Amino acid sequence: MFNSTCSTNRVQLAQGAAAQRRAELYLGVNGLRALIKDKKALAVAGFASIGGFLYGYQQGVLGGSFTKPSFQMKFPKTTEAEVQSLLTAILQIGGYIGSLTAGLFGEVYSRKHTILSGALWVILGSFLCAGAKDLAFLYSGRFFTGIGVGTLAGIGFLYNAELAPPEFRGLLVAMQQFGVTFGIMVAYWIGYGTNFIGGTGLGQKYLAWQLPWIIQGIPAIILAIGTFLMPYSPRLLVNKGRYAEATTTLSFLRNLPEDHELIQIELLEIKAEAIFNRRILERRYPRLVKEGGSIWIAELMGYANLFRSLDSFKRTAIAGIIMFFQQWTGIDSTTGVVGVIMVLASMLSMVLIDKLGRKPLWIASCTGMGLSMLIVGIITAKFSANWTAHTAGGWTAVVFIWIYIANFAYGAGPVSWTLISEIFPLSTRTKGTAIGATSNWANTIVVAYSVPPMIKHIGFGTYILFAVINVLSIIFMYLFVPETKGKTLEEMDLVFGSHASKEEMALLADIQREVGLTSLLDSVLYAKRSTEENKENTSSGLA
Repeated sequence: MFNSTCSTNRVQLAQGAAAQRRAELYLGVNGLRALIKDKKALAVAGFASIGGFLYGYQQGVLGGSFTKPSFQMKFPKTTEAEVQSLLTAILQIGGYIGSLTAGLFGEVYSRKHTILSGALWVILGSFLCAGAKDLAFLYSGRFFTGIGVGTLAGIGFLYNAELAPPEFRGLLVAMQQFGVTFGIMVAYWIGYGTNFIGGTGLGQKYLAWQLPWIIQGIPAIILAIGTFLMPYSPRLLVNKGRYAEATTTLSFLRNLPEDHELIQIELLEIKAEAIFNRRILERRYPRLVKEGGSIWIAELMGYANLFRSLDSFKRTAIAGIIMFFQQWTGIDSTTGVVGVIMVLASMLSMVLIDKLGRKPLWIASCTGMGLSMLIVGIITAKFSANWTAHTAGGWTAVVFIWIYIANFAYGAGPVSWTLISEIFPLSTRTKGTAIGATSNWANTIVVAYSVPPMIKHIGFGTYILFAVINVLSIIFMYLFVPETKGKTLEEMDLVFGSHASKEEMALLADIQREVGLTSLLDSVLYAKRSTEENKENTSSGLA
């Protein structure tokens, strides 16, 4: 008992000392102020966020095409509700597949090469749709686009999280969500502008519906080319045993020399976790990790590890449930989304997420959304029988829909993606993030097909239901999700109060000592104490 307790204490002390030293080196600042020290990470993450833009853009491009006369003339069947639903559903199915497989490919082929594959799928899908001769081309293009944006959603948020230090990790991940909202806005205005190519009547040119899809392919091409300039995730490099490259990458991203304390502490933390996960895997699946074993089977077993222990299951459940709440708070049931509001509110999230934390932002966001849905529900119950006679009530409902959208964009939207990309250990991070993204797509499909009949049959009750779900999401966040602000990805076990076995805690403590993390922190703390004592002695002498 004494030895296991000592092991646990050594692990926690090492993690706490590392966090304290990082805070000192960053002078206690976070968010935008800390970003000043790390402009390269911002640039790389900003470029990777093109994937978020594509995720948002595709949400608006098809709806705009349905209303264009030239599109209806080229594809007469698209005026039928069944065909419109199928074109929507087939992209969502592709997104589900893309997000589910992103975790596997992200580990086997690397994060940035998986981003490349997602971009290539979007390029193929975009130009198949733009040059479509019949519905088969449209179906194929939408499916391939779905695989692409699903892949980018499943790996892009994770890539940004792994590039960032804890001081502004939330900001960099929130940049992906900003890309999503910006893409939605751009798709709307491009669809509006291209509607006038050749007029809005029967003389309208085919380019009116082709150009939005051509434009969708352009940022995908830029992203695909840019992946060759993007660095590998330092955590992936360490996991592959490429320590020198990982050190160089961290040095580049943090704009610090390779022998700087901050670089060495971060590297050794990642290295200790990677070795720990590998040895645990060897214990559990000795045949799979032996030399010559199939890497595909070994990585597939990573999905099983998401449910193997209570601690792993808790994190997996949080990822899935958070995305359930993100979709069932009502966002996908709202029509006429004001893109400008979403973009501005998303910018606010980048300022607040590392300053206030994930939990406060989520709770404030869902409180605002819940109240907005409740008010809209009450107004709908009182006036929906005759909106023309109650225009003031109708406009009040519209305003609260706008307020609702703003609350989602600064809170529930970015917080959900941030959490699922940071709560898992290195061994299951790509798979866990993929499960969370897959939950998002699955709930998107359910919401898209269940909400219209709900509004038809229970009317205002739909909005009351969304208000109740927002309340439940607040309770869930408050009770079951720990605050992750300011913590490294390697400190998440400490954040979650991981119930690892005594033997595993002893193993992790030994590995921290083996890689040199314990001795490095001891020497740093010793030097700090010596400096403080010298200052005290000098002050006493002067007195």
